[in-house]
Amino acid sequence: MDAAAGGGECHAAQVVGVSGEMDAAAMERFAAAAGLPGRGLSYAVVSILGPQGSGKSTLLNHLFGTNFREMDALRGRHQTTKGIWIAKAVGIEPFTVVLDLEGTDGRERGQDDTAFEKQSALFALAVSDIVMINLWCHDIGREHAANRPLLRTVFQVLMRLFSPRKTTLLLVIRDKTKTPLEYLTQALKDDIQKIWDSVRKPEAYKEAALNEFFNVEVTALSSYEEKEELFKEQVGQLRQRFYHSIAPGGLAADRRGVVPASGFCLSALQIWKVIRENKDLNLPAHKVMVATVRCEEIANEKLTCFLSDKGWLELEAAAKSGPVPSFGTRLGAILDSYLSEYDMETLYFDEGVRTAKRKQLESSMLDHTYPALETVIEHLHLVALNKFRSDLEQTLRSREGFAASVHQCVQASMAEFDAGLRDAAVKHVEWDASKVRNKLQEHMQAHVESIRNTKLAELKASYEKNLSDALAGPVQSILETGERDSWACIRILYRRETENAALAFSASLSEFGLDQTVSSKMISDLREHARSVVEMKAREEAGNVLMRMKERFFTVLSRDRNSMPRTWTGDEDIRAITREARLAALRLMSVMAAIRLDDKPDKIDRALITALLDSGPFSQKRSVEFTYDPLASSTWEEVPPKDTLITPVQCKSIWRQFKAETEYAVAQAMSMQETHRRSKNWLPPAWTILLLAILGYNEFVFLLRNPLYLLGFFVAFVLSYAIWLQYDITAYFRHGTLSALLTISSRLLPTIMDIMTAIVNMSHSHKKHSPGRSSRPPQVHTHSFRNQMWRQAQVQYHQSPDSPSTSSSVDSNGGDEHES
Repeated sequence: MDAAAGGGECHAAQVVGVSGEMDAAAMERFAAAAGLPGRGLSYAVVSILGPQGSGKSTLLNHLFGTNFREMDALRGRHQTTKGIWIAKAVGIEPFTVVLDLEGTDGRERGQDDTAFEKQSALFALAVSDIVMINLWCHDIGREHAANRPLLRTVFQVLMRLFSPRKTTLLLVIRDKTKTPLEYLTQALKDDIQKIWDSVRKPEAYKEAALNEFFNVEVTALSSYEEKEELFKEQVGQLRQRFYHSIAPGGLAADRRGVVPASGFCLSALQIWKVIRENKDLNLPAHKVMVATVRCEEIANEKLTCFLSDKGWLELEAAAKSGPVPSFGTRLGAILDSYLSEYDMETLYFDEGVRTAKRKQLESSMLDHTYPALETVIEHLHLVALNKFRSDLEQTLRSREGFAASVHQCVQASMAEFDAGLRDAAVKHVEWDASKVRNKLQEHMQAHVESIRNTKLAELKASYEKNLSDALAGPVQSILETGERDSWACIRILYRRETENAALAFSASLSEFGLDQTVSSKMISDLREHARSVVEMKAREEAGNVLMRMKERFFTVLSRDRNSMPRTWTGDEDIRAITREARLAALRLMSVMAAIRLDDKPDKIDRALITALLDSGPFSQKRSVEFTYDPLASSTWEEVPPKDTLITPVQCKSIWRQFKAETEYAVAQAMSMQETHRRSKNWLPPAWTILLLAILGYNEFVFLLRNPLYLLGFFVAFVLSYAIWLQYDITAYFRHGTLSALLTISSRLLPTIMDIMTAIVNMSHSHKKHSPGRSSRPPQVHTHSFRNQMWRQAQVQYHQSPDSPSTSSSVDSNGGDEHES
């Protein structure tokens, strides 16, 4: 007969009933359900002996994960385990079979107790690898309580009936006192040795030592009722000893006589048969056996009637649809009616059996009602949870504080749930409602956490966005300036905005009722976000450092201190200006080389200037200040690697690329300055003019004595001056002397012809006018000629002298002038 109490993974079954008969069918069903036949030799058998009520079933349930029925101490000390029960240990390798034996010294069996306990103990020792003996600590040293007579009989019969094999005796001392375990262990081993020495042995084993048949181990456990947590911890440690128990050195002492798992059931059945045929071992008292069978039949009959009861079926159906008013009262009335009928029909049977079966009947009926009760509680749970969610949502919409809203809604929902539990409670069940209340509170808390996390995430995202907007743009703008105090300005901005955001964020968090640690962590995360924004912008700008350096260089080079475009007139010191521009670019790179959010000085600026800008006379200074190349490293001094944006080696590489890309601008400026200087110095030097005057004195006197030559020179001068006005001679010579001479010579004759034509036209025009009308010559030609000369000079300045289009433009302009 399978035990409902041993369901699930335990596969518990009662293989020996109260009457002492082994249920072979139950044994086979257990073995098949547990998968024992396919284990071969890889299995172990553990059994337990001990006084009634010593907590054997409790120990097995905690030790092996079984579900043997345990005694309820609140209802008195009585026999719980009857006969022999079998189950599979959960989560232990190898496969372990657990036998729970009926306790010894029980008052239920009375005078027949000794016979059955001898049979069951002998059976356990015969089939088990490990036999646990449950002993009360305060009973050690007492003759009967310590099971000494039982062990003496077992030792004798075991060697007489079977071929003995080495078995592990694990003595479990319960409710250990302050007596050291070593003393208790030694006392128990001494008692067992004395028992062994005193028993009569067959001739073959007369001189055999105890350790040839038994491996004695001793362990102690604290009180389960007084020190439950310590008890569970010690049981957990003891459980570890049963892992790999059949391996060499394991807890199982001897595996030589083990039968294959497929023959275990047959072997156990034969062993029990031999034990039962021993005439010295008697069956239980007949009256107890009859009472047991009859009371069980009546209990089963009442259980069947209850399950088909119309009132119960209606109550069960109503429970599936929703909460049932007065569920506990109605169910209690039905249970009381069937228990009363049982009491009337079993009035003249043995009181102990009758009471035990009544408890079993009550327990069975409650087991069948439990799903309905659980359904009712689930409905109450769902109603209370939905009410809480709805109330909390409405309360939060009213802008009340989050923590206060949660507390108010929890109190209201739990009060309604408690009222429903009281209405559903059944008087036959000593039921602790704390578990279901805790479950509801956990679900409420989970919902609260979900809403809180959502709102906190939204709040955090909002503050992070505002902080990013407040920092990103200004930080980028400050870094683009590249001034020496850029990071000082960034630090002021960073600290001001971060502190303002942190204070506002802390005030917003206060209404959520968060733990101080959590609140501090979130504020710290906001500060870290602010720092990460600054670092991100700094890294972005550092990635564009070469472009920013060139922009700064060209700005300083091409504009003066008033931001006006610079004109290279020849008086500027290009080297000084270039150094100033490079210094500005270098300081920009110094600003972007590292993150400086901490007020810690560094030598990056000086190292860059010394290593990259200073040279020549400054090399001695560099050798004094830096004993090595400051840029021959991948890190900056006094700057953590995590704050480094541009390493010294990268700075060196960027500087080389920067110089290569800005050299052309410097060369172009120097070329423009040189060209301008040449344009201003086209006349020969003064000393040359003086030398010509001295050496040409005779020629000058000759000209004074011959006026005709002087007139010719005057005409040549006028002609040259007209040509000078016609062309920008200075612009021609800017492109080279040879080019200027070729251009002038190619245009000289056409220009002379144009001038002569203009003079002839002017003389004809003068003759046509009478002397009395107007003596003023028309000024339009003079001005037109001069304007044309100026325009031609501008054109010639912007065009190449060698370009054929230049002469064409001059000719066309000259033609237009004539036509005008």
